[in-house]
Amino acid sequence: MGKKPASYSAEWEAFAGELGVNLHRARIATGLSQEAVAYRAGLTRYTYQAYEQGKSQAHTPANPTLLVMVALSQVLEVPLSQLIPADPPDVTTR
Repeated sequence: MGKKPASYSAEWEAFAGELGVNLHRARIATGLSQEAVAYRAGLTRYTYQAYEQGKSQAHTPANPTLLVMVALSQVLEVPLSQLIPADPPDVTTR
């Protein structure tokens, strides 16, 4: 039997939570509001707030697209690698 999908695992939730912390830290360092970051990245404020909380709009663990992550990296003026937490969980199925 296969492993539980990563989007529903506790490990993925923790990883998404760390992503939110990293977004928050980078935003505070730039002095930008959540609304300013969201606008510049092409997101709604609600969506960006959810990402900082490690959640998606459906209250599941955050899973922003690569396009969104690159936009946030550029708006926050940090390398993408600084936003993505180290040690991602295993998301493969077996």
